[in-house]
Amino acid sequence: MKKALKIIGIIALVLIIALFLTPILFQGSIEKMVKKAANDNVNAQVEWSSLDLSLFRNFPDASLSLENLSLINKAPFEGDTLLYAKEFNLAMGVMQLFKDEGLNIDEIYLNEAVVNIKVDSLGNTNYDIAKTPETADSSNKEVKEPFQLNLNHYEINSSRINYLDESGNLFLKLRDFNHTGDGDFAASVFTLETHTDSKISFDYEGTNYLKNNSIALDADLKMDLETMKFSFLDNEAVVNQLPLEFEGYVQVFEDYNEIDLQFSTPSSDFKNFLALIPETYAANLDGVITTGDFQLEGLIKGRVDEQYIPKLDISASSSNASFQYPNLPKKVEDISLNLVIKNETGLVEDTYINFNDVKFRIDQDRFAGSGSVKNLTTNMLIDLKADGRLNLANISKAYPVDLEQELSGFLDADLTANFDMNSLERQAYENVSAQGSMRLSKFDYTSPELAKPLHIEVATVDFTSDAAQLNNFEMTAGSSDVQMTGDLKNILGFAFSDQPLRGTFKATSTQFDISDFRVESQTTSTSKTSTSKTASDTTTEAIQIPKFLDIVLNFKAENVKYDNLTLNNAKGSLALKEENAILKDISADIFGGNIQLDGKVSTANTPNFDMNLSLNTFKILEAFQQMKLIKGLAPIAQALEGIASTTINLQGNLTKDLMPVYASLTGSAWAKIINAQVEQNKMPLFSQLNSQFNFLNFDKLKVNDLITQFNFKNGAINIEDFNFKVEDIKVNVSGSHSFENSMDYKLSFNVPARYFGDEVGRKLAQLSSADLSAMSVNLPVGISGSFSNPQIQVNTERAIQSLTNQIVEAQKEKLKNTVKDKIGGQIDKLLGGDKAVDSTQTDTTQTKEGAIKDILGGIFKKKN
Repeated sequence: MKKALKIIGIIALVLIIALFLTPILFQGSIEKMVKKAANDNVNAQVEWSSLDLSLFRNFPDASLSLENLSLINKAPFEGDTLLYAKEFNLAMGVMQLFKDEGLNIDEIYLNEAVVNIKVDSLGNTNYDIAKTPETADSSNKEVKEPFQLNLNHYEINSSRINYLDESGNLFLKLRDFNHTGDGDFAASVFTLETHTDSKISFDYEGTNYLKNNSIALDADLKMDLETMKFSFLDNEAVVNQLPLEFEGYVQVFEDYNEIDLQFSTPSSDFKNFLALIPETYAANLDGVITTGDFQLEGLIKGRVDEQYIPKLDISASSSNASFQYPNLPKKVEDISLNLVIKNETGLVEDTYINFNDVKFRIDQDRFAGSGSVKNLTTNMLIDLKADGRLNLANISKAYPVDLEQELSGFLDADLTANFDMNSLERQAYENVSAQGSMRLSKFDYTSPELAKPLHIEVATVDFTSDAAQLNNFEMTAGSSDVQMTGDLKNILGFAFSDQPLRGTFKATSTQFDISDFRVESQTTSTSKTSTSKTASDTTTEAIQIPKFLDIVLNFKAENVKYDNLTLNNAKGSLALKEENAILKDISADIFGGNIQLDGKVSTANTPNFDMNLSLNTFKILEAFQQMKLIKGLAPIAQALEGIASTTINLQGNLTKDLMPVYASLTGSAWAKIINAQVEQNKMPLFSQLNSQFNFLNFDKLKVNDLITQFNFKNGAINIEDFNFKVEDIKVNVSGSHSFENSMDYKLSFNVPARYFGDEVGRKLAQLSSADLSAMSVNLPVGISGSFSNPQIQVNTERAIQSLTNQIVEAQKEKLKNTVKDKIGGQIDKLLGGDKAVDSTQTDTTQTKEGAIKDILGGIFKKKN
């Protein structure tokens, strides 16, 4: 017994050792086999991060696992990822590892995969990557396959599948996709037991038909691999919360497929209709009380190839039904429905949809509709009709719709329309029949995006073939009121063929406060060193002017409040077109004067603006205190009390929330100070200048008709030279400052000489009052820093030296004139004044010349 146990123990130990050593011994050769299989059979780039061979993961089977497997397409889809899987696992019998032929695969597991299937506009498919089989030699002997699929089980877990058909403009998405199958794939005929669950989204021709709808299917399929016929046996499907039963088959031929499927609901409970609505909008159906019936049945049968689709006969009907959710006070009653989807030829363009007698009632409010859609893929024909009244407050009381805010008011509609899509696209409105009216009254709307509740007392619209006439619109919000009339054109073209919505409106208001409609965004981070400091991003999404709007609004308002600005008698025109907002002939009374504005704001590509602004005879201090633009352009205005006019031409880029990027600004401006007085205590710059020079007093500065010009470049405001006077001191100014109020200015003060008495008093005393009044000197001053903390540099020494030089020159000129006068007097005496000289007196010439030399010599000695 001990010997037997010993032998068994040794065998067990050998087996355990073998289980550990086998993966190590065979992993390299198997990885080479896998790589060879990929290169020989697949026309794509196949990669994985690691290969792992284990005898424990799927014990008693061996397990081959590829981590981070990817298949990258080659041309014409070069670089596209066809498949990525976090883990791809193959299970096989342990003895398969010791075979010198191909491996038989029993099970396949694909975990956390992403599959991207694509058909381009030319019909090329990215999944057609299998290579043509090659022969080993001229005897046509087949090459031994490295792998043979004798599956009995497969799984796809937590995966995503995307199917895009560019030629058919179709997009199918499967999320959270899980699928399992069990069957004997080694047999030619067997039963495959499957389970599938997923979230499905489906878009066709730009229209979303399914969005994250839940599907689940448990189906047993009879698999006939010889005839490629797959028949539904026992099965049960759930779409959203709608149960369905299937029967029929799908058969694959070389050039076409054949489908013969029938489906229906297992019961006629009206709850089945609610289950058709996505769960997001219909909520849980537990506890919902329903009456009446609902039946859904369909037939899909026929050939599928490049020309034909299966014939369709799908119908849904209900009569005298009702439903009420357990936690809601209102019931929806008298529900009728008759929906038919048919195709009797197998041609796509012959598919049509009829929906007749769609009716319901909530309390005493009834609503009805009907219509049809034909020629789906050619010139679509649409016939619609709607009639009835809705109490908007009852919608959320009868149906669990998730509204961001409560609605109230009444909607009355009586509309009919009959048109074809080609006529809309050609704007041939003579072929369009549309008439009726719609009236919204007592409508209240609140939203987190609105500061104040919005109330529409009445809005009445009459419809014609190509337009909607807004006959009356009365709205209030907070203290604001708006009355409007106008018309909208091309409504059907906008609704059905993606054409712009055109219109012209006229609006009036007695009081319009922007704060009643705008909620301030929470500011995110702001960089102090940014060149657009005051224009930091405050919203997470860019403000975009809608591309589909082609609207002109002519407005007139008695009072408009915008932030801290109050505009009176505002009027003008605002046009929205091609992502541009165009302002034209805007005018208003403001700051005791008048403002005029023309310009454009564009959100196409990089947001930008172009503005022409005029402010006429406005109060300077009011404009500075209330208008941010004036603070940036002219910070010095805070110390000016008076009247001015200005014109500004400005262009530049905008941030995503439409604030100016100051570094991008270009343009020019002109300003005229009509009359103003400086209040130096309001500006540190003036106070420091006064303290630097005891002869300056800006409080005495009065400016009249001062004109200056400046331009914008690289975030700076560059001032052209201009002059003004402080009492009898002339000042010349040039330089620039930024929108962040840093500055670099050069001032030149032309200062009369008498203000330098302490510095050059002895020299000034030698001048006459006439000479002194005519003498002045330029005093250069440099200003840097900021307007709140200015740095002043004064070159007084240079000014004093210049003044000293002027005094010396004046003294020289004075001395020169004195010498000239003395010499002239002496000569006159010597020559006898104006007496004539006799020829007989020539003998005395030498004596007189000597006398003149003595006089000049005496003068210069005195000077020395």
